[in-house]
Amino acid sequence: MLAFVLIVLLVAALSPRLVPWLATRQKVSLLALIPACLFIYALTYLPAIIDGQTFSQVTQWMPSIGLSLSFYFDGLSLLFVLLITGIGSFIVWFASDYMRDHHDLGRFFLWLFAFMAAMLGLVMADNLLLLFVFWELTSITSYMLIGFNHESEKTRKLALQGLFVTVGGGLLMMTGIIILSSMTGTLQMSEIIQQPLDAHGTLVNVMLVLILMGAFTKSAQFPFHFWLPNAMAAPTPVSAFLHSATMVKAGVFLMARLHPALGEQILWSNLQLWAGGITMILSGILAYTAIDLKKVLAYSTLMALGTLTFLLGIGSQAAIVAFVGFLLSHSLYKASLFMLAGTIDHSAGTKDLSQLGGLKKTMPITFILMIVAAFSLAGLPPVFGFIAKELLFEATLATNIGLVLIATTMACLGVAVAIILVIKPFL
Repeated sequence: MLAFVLIVLLVAALSPRLVPWLATRQKVSLLALIPACLFIYALTYLPAIIDGQTFSQVTQWMPSIGLSLSFYFDGLSLLFVLLITGIGSFIVWFASDYMRDHHDLGRFFLWLFAFMAAMLGLVMADNLLLLFVFWELTSITSYMLIGFNHESEKTRKLALQGLFVTVGGGLLMMTGIIILSSMTGTLQMSEIIQQPLDAHGTLVNVMLVLILMGAFTKSAQFPFHFWLPNAMAAPTPVSAFLHSATMVKAGVFLMARLHPALGEQILWSNLQLWAGGITMILSGILAYTAIDLKKVLAYSTLMALGTLTFLLGIGSQAAIVAFVGFLLSHSLYKASLFMLAGTIDHSAGTKDLSQLGGLKKTMPITFILMIVAAFSLAGLPPVFGFIAKELLFEATLATNIGLVLIATTMACLGVAVAIILVIKPFL
């Protein structure tokens, strides 16, 4: 498990020298083989994890403060590792062509692979302090990627905004982690999630709020939703990776990871329900009114993140199944949509929907692929997004009419956004 992180970090360190050499031979796309091979290797764990096995690895680092390089591999970790490496291989391949004329391609891949390594470490970390280290590394590397085109003052400003919000939330989360570890007597996540936390009182509530602040800022939940659409200053391959399988999914991952321990705390679930519900509806309305193609996709990402948080707030077994289905569905179609948006921007020279139209004849393949991805966003058969949305409805129907109405409203907004993505650029 440590090898996953070290291999990707090694590629990142070599990128400034390796990428220019590959670029002269037009073979930068070969870098996509690194995450692809890791994806294939991660699949070998699948049969054992389906049978209920888990894996752990511990390497002592700073034992005096209880910090060890300890990793934990179960179904949740495997799902995220497969998303990060699988989608990451396509992102690297896409970026090798999309960014091929950039004068600083080596630096781009340095930060892209460093970002990938930070996310891999985060989703496999067992020690809470180690998780925090990777958590902050994702903020730093994403800052470097969002502000990659640093010649622009606006880009630098927006990158700093995302950094301040996520790092600030991470520091609050760190305080919550310390309180949680003192209550449970351990820093190991695999031990904390063995049973629900049987404690109540003001200190517990403070701990819950602090940890959720870290998760909400990372996953751009209301009222911290504003930084994510502004992160569209990043190159399109970065946006595709950040929105589908990394960064913004980190907060969702943390809430899912701690669900067995904290899911029965009323404050925990209520905050998730309210934040998720408001985020999914508000961002759906904003997506429908946006005129920048990438911002439409950014707001639709917020819809999905709100939905995932909302499902964790419900917390039933049906909701957890729906959470996993929706997570996988969103990761697949969102990566596709961003790469298609990048193709449109690259070919038409604009992302402004008021200036786009009639691309069906000039970009027929992109048009067909956009329809397929939009079908998954809308939750229409026969694509996987339909199954994910059915699972969402099944989870809410077992609760109350208010939650059903929220889920139905989100579903309708999703269909409206999908229609925009097909009609405005192409028809």
